[in-house]
Amino acid sequence: MKTATVTQLKKELKHKDTDELLQLCLKLSRFKKENKELLTYLLFESDYEAGYVDSIKELIAEQFAAANSKNYYWLKKAIRKILKETKKYIRYSGNKETEVQLLIYFCEQMNGFEPSIRNNNTLRNLYLRQVEYITKKIEGLHEDLQLDYYNALENLN
Repeated sequence: MKTATVTQLKKELKHKDTDELLQLCLKLSRFKKENKELLTYLLFESDYEAGYVDSIKELIAEQFAAANSKNYYWLKKAIRKILKETKKYIRYSGNKETEVQLLIYFCEQMNGFEPSIRNNNTLRNLYLRQVEYITKKIEGLHEDLQLDYYNALENLN
């Protein structure tokens, strides 16, 4: 089966009535957890972005608290998983400001984690890549926001 392009899907969806669209969305939500999460964001949380950011920050904090820190192997796996999920939630939002806030919070959590990430090259490099990525993303924001986020970024170092 060949997958249709977004343009083709858009044209076809224009021809559907409201009930058919509702049924398609419900059917889509049954197949993957990510589809349900995206629909949940779009329907319930997209109106209040600050609440969404706070809930994701709580989730990140819980995941860091539950991370296995017995050795660096398990710690690396846990931190990569947390970053992957954080990026997934950022993708749902699509808001650059939300992206910067969540990545800064992720880096803050990494900084405060015990055992220190500074003792492991892989984790230190992951942290530095995220800081570099955040710096690039901040440049695309409004000037007033840039100053606030640069200050938050300086507090990380």
